[in-house]
Amino acid sequence: MDYAVIETGGKQYKVTTGQTLDIEKLPVEKDGNVLFDKVLLYVSEGKAEIGTPYLSDIAIKAKMVDQIKDEKIRVAKFKAKSRYRKVMGHRQLISKVQIESIKKENKKKE
Repeated sequence: MDYAVIETGGKQYKVTTGQTLDIEKLPVEKDGNVLFDKVLLYVSEGKAEIGTPYLSDIAIKAKMVDQIKDEKIRVAKFKAKSRYRKVMGHRQLISKVQIESIKKENKKKE
């Protein structure tokens, strides 16, 4: 089983072909294509390739499935003895992407 570790949105994700991920919002339309170029690790047939910091010859293609909002969280501010209380909510924007392929490109050294 081939898998890779990618970096996007300041976070790292272990991905395999066919997997669906919830990641930070990307500026891509629904049903659009996404190419992840920040690949940190690639494992194929038990052999691992580790980037320093990234691998340049690995192409990870994905398809944008949907743009949604995450669950609402409550953010509260409170100051003691001053009757100050403030409660706000926040819903993070997320993109659902499906990994279509993980391919190694053979680049010739010149």
